Amino acid sequence: MQHIVSFLINNKYFLLFLFLEIIAISLTIQSHSYHRSKFINSSNFITGGIYNNFNSFNNYLHLKTYNEQLLEENTKLKNLLSKNNTKSAVKQFTRIDSLTYNNKYTYTAAKVINNEFNKANNRLTINRGSNDKITPELAVVSSKGIVGITTNVSANYAVVMPVINENSHVNVRLKNNSHYGTLKWNGNNYNIVQIDDLPIQTNVKVGDTIITGGRSTIFPEGILVGKIKDFKIKNKKYKIVNVQLFNDMSALYNINIITNLHKQEIKALENE
Repeated sequence: MQHIVSFLINNKYFLLFLFLEIIAISLTIQSHSYHRSKFINSSNFITGGIYNNFNSFNNYLHLKTYNEQLLEENTKLKNLLSKNNTKSAVKQFTRIDSLTYNNKYTYTAAKVINNEFNKANNRLTINRGSNDKITPELAVVSSKGIVGITTNVSANYAVVMPVINENSHVNVRLKNNSHYGTLKWNGNNYNIVQIDDLPIQTNVKVGDTIITGGRSTIFPEGILVGKIKDFKIKNKKYKIVNVQLFNDMSALYNINIITNLHKQEIKALENE
């Protein structure tokens, strides 16, 4: 207390000047509209900056929540788009009963909770299972493209065989023509896969985009895979065709599981 009193006595003239200065400024602001507007604008600028920085920090803390909401919205949009696209395609040929018509594909959002990418037979584990109507042999994709196929399923989880598994075989084609091949992996680079069985007439070029071919009941046609990195021709055949995946297979998190609602009907027909 004695130090405070001593400080006030020693600085009484400065404190008096500061007090009078504050009064003078207050009177000037209150009596002149120009000065008042400048003061308000300055206050708004300062507080606005503080609020903006606080809001940016708050948004950063909630990025996970926002990403989850975005994933849910994207999944809903994909389901709606799939339904509308299928209806439009069918309506070009025949009339259908809109009350009984079902879309061909549905999408289920999920997250990768375990990711292997440096083994010969890599696996992923995702947080969706039979309780979410997930079954084996369903397509798994991300926003960037193909991921793999579900294999084993429990009540709440599923294991996925990614395209970087030596047992993976996926029908693919070039985006700019109708030549098909089989997507495989040689076990080397986890971001580079290979295409077998491409006919020499394919006229492959470096940079060509590869998509799923749609010749199965698992992957819809047109899912992005990657781009041609390089290739070799021997005896008028493609000896090797390397594809750089669009996905970084070591950094998978948000994914979608695609269910083909016509799968059982197609398989039953083909088995007759």
